[in-house]
Formats: sequence, structure tokens, C-alpha cells
Amino acid sequence: MSRELRHGISTLEPITTAALAVLATASGIYTYIGVRGLIEGDTLLILFACFAYAAAVAVAIFVFWEYILRFLPRMRSGSARLGLFLAMGIGSAAIIAMSSWLNAAALAGSAAVAQHLAVTTEAYQSRLEETHENAIAAQSLLPDIRIAEQRFRDLAEREQAEGTLTGTAGRGTVVQYLDQTATSLASLGDQISSSATETDSLYRQGGRHLNRMRELVSGRGDIRNRSVAYADEAVSLTGVISGLRQTSVAPAVQRQARDLARSFVRPAVGDGEGGLRDRQAMVLEEVQRTITETSTALTTAADEILDRPQVEPFRFTPLSPAEAVIRYAGAFVPSWAGAIAIDLLPGVLVLVLMVVHGVIRNQEDQMPPDDSITLRDMRLAIAALDALERRPSANRAADTSSDPSAGEESAPEKDAQNPEAKPDRTRSSTTAPDNRRAAE
Repeated sequence: MSRELRHGISTLEPITTAALAVLATASGIYTYIGVRGLIEGDTLLILFACFAYAAAVAVAIFVFWEYILRFLPRMRSGSARLGLFLAMGIGSAAIIAMSSWLNAAALAGSAAVAQHLAVTTEAYQSRLEETHENAIAAQSLLPDIRIAEQRFRDLAEREQAEGTLTGTAGRGTVVQYLDQTATSLASLGDQISSSATETDSLYRQGGRHLNRMRELVSGRGDIRNRSVAYADEAVSLTGVISGLRQTSVAPAVQRQARDLARSFVRPAVGDGEGGLRDRQAMVLEEVQRTITETSTALTTAADEILDRPQVEPFRFTPLSPAEAVIRYAGAFVPSWAGAIAIDLLPGVLVLVLMVVHGVIRNQEDQMPPDDSITLRDMRLAIAALDALERRPSANRAADTSSDPSAGEESAPEKDAQNPEAKPDRTRSSTTAPDNRRAAE
């Protein structure tokens, strides 16, 4: 198994290098697109700067993973592995910081900006509706004001025609008091009614701006051009919301309701027969008490309207694709995952090679030394043995040529002193073919 795994590693090395080059190049391309969206302008210098940054990122990714793939799987000690793991973690964080977020901006930058525009549209719509509700809240008082107005007017007419309150018909002090109160309430109701027309007009205008903003969000074309048009609509809508805030008549209702009884000029009670003056004074006090109650009720209702939370002004802030991707990262998890995976995928290859090298080491450590010899090792051993055998022969030939008698005596003496030399030679020569057949 260890031999097969080593063969597989050596076979896949070119493919691994080519895969790293492709991944680094792809990451560099997406990095170029991402950084191009951050730098404004179309000059040649800017284009060159973007290309240089993307090329540097691609080279850095390729070289980094090449180092990790070559060294980390071959580490045997735990301290060495821990050190390289730490280096891999730091390098991965650096890759994410310099490349992955730009890759995510290239993959989902336009969609993230559109998401920002959609969220901003919802915020503008919410503020428009809240402002409109506050503006028309005072209109809820209009029915009560009209009812009170009609009640005082009816009392004045019946008093003038029949003398319902004082028992004496005619236009006297009580009738004047009731008419003045009815007139004040009618003026207040007319003011509320006139403000409703302006409020509805502004609200419809704001709705048209919102529809245009939604069209820009879901439209086609360059997102930057759509963002510029969206900003114009947002400014117009902000003006409409400010106008709606000014159309609220709740403060006016509050002031007039408080002054309803105090601002009334009570007419003098004239002389009359049969106790008419006393009856008029008594009726005027009762009418004034009723007006005070009406004023208090209207003031309380106006205070409740004014106590509502004020609508905070909203300001549209344009975002670049990279900024939008970071702010709305939760909505683009697949894009972020793809951007990070294209940079950190070689880390999986590192883990695979670590497992394979671990299996190889376990297999080879359990094998006896004789079983771990390969055919190449055997050939090298035989070649070395042949070289060692030829070296003594060459030395003896040199000695014989210089002293023939020494050469004749040396061989027998050597054979006598080393009787096992020749058998060893024979055993080695006979063992070599067996080893060759075993290796084959």
C-alpha cells in the first residue's frame, strides 16, 4: 500500500500544481473585479494598480499553498506540525483579508447594493406612513368638534326661537354666548379639514417617489447609475416627509382648545322682567361649564396626539459593493462561502496529503527492512557491490605488475587467511539473482 500511495502522490503532483495555479488565477480575477469597484476613475494608472494588486494576490496564494503542500504533510514531530498549522492559519486569515472579501464583492456586490436600496426603501416607507399618521391624527378630532359645534348652534337656535334655556324667546345674552362658541368650534373644524387636503396631496406625492425607488431597486442596468437616481428620489421624498410633519394641526388644536373658554368675551346680562336676568346668569354659568368640559376633552385628545414619538429624519447613505457585501453578509452567505472556498480549498488538499503520508509512514514502520527494499534500491546495492569487487582486483593487478613474485604469493596467502572470502563471493553472486527475481 505504501508503494502505491507514493506512486499516486508522485503522479498527482503535476495536477496539484496546475489546480493551484487555476485557483490562484481565478481568485486574482475576482479580486481585480472587486478592487476595481472600490477605486473610482478610468485612467490607465488606476487600471494598472488594480491589475498589480490582483496579480500580487494570485502569486501570494499560489506560493503560500505550494509551501504548505510541500512541507506540512512531511512533518513528523508534533511541534513542527503545530508551527506549520499556525503559519497556515495566519496565511489563511491574510488571504481572507486581502482577497476573499473582494471576491465576495465581485460575486454579490451588485445584489448587495440592491439589498441596501431595498432596505432603505422600506425605511423611507415606514417613516412616510408614521409621519402621515401623525399628520392626520388630529383629523380624528374633527367629528367631535363638529358634534360640539352643532350642539351649541342648535341650543342657540332653540333659545332664540323658543326660549328653551331661559324661558324667554329672542336673541339675548345666552344666544350670543352659544353662537360665539359654535363659531370658534366651526373655525377649528375648518382648519382641520383644510389641512387634510394638503396632507393627502403630500402623501400621494410621497407614494409616487416610493414607487420610483422600487423600480430602481428591481430594475436593470449599472447599479451605480441606479444608485444615483435613487439618491435623487430619496432627497425628494425627504422633503415630502418634512412637509407632512409641518401639516399636523395637533398643536393648533391644542392651543385653540385651551383658549376656547378663556378667550370668550362674556356679554353683559341685560335687565329683564320676571327674573330674566337671574335666569340668563344661571344659564350662562351652565353653558360656560359645558364649554370648559369640551375644551378640556379636546386639549386632552390633542396632548395624546402630540405625545406620540416624533418621526426621526432619515438620510440615505450610498454604499460601494464591497461595503454593502460586508454590511449585508448574512443575506449573501453562499457568495461569501464561494469566495472563501476558492482561496482556502487547497487546505483540504493539505489535509488529504497529511493523511496519506501518515498511512505511508505507518505501513513502512511496520515492515521489516528486507521487505522495504525496492527494485531501485537493489539495483543500486548490486552496482555498489560490483564496484567494491572490482576495486581489490584492480589493486592486485597493479601490485602484480610491479612485483610478479608478490602477486603470486599474495593470493594464496589471502585465501589461506580468509577461507570464507570466496564462499561469501559465491553466496552474494548466487543471492543477487534471487533478490532480483524476488524484487520482480
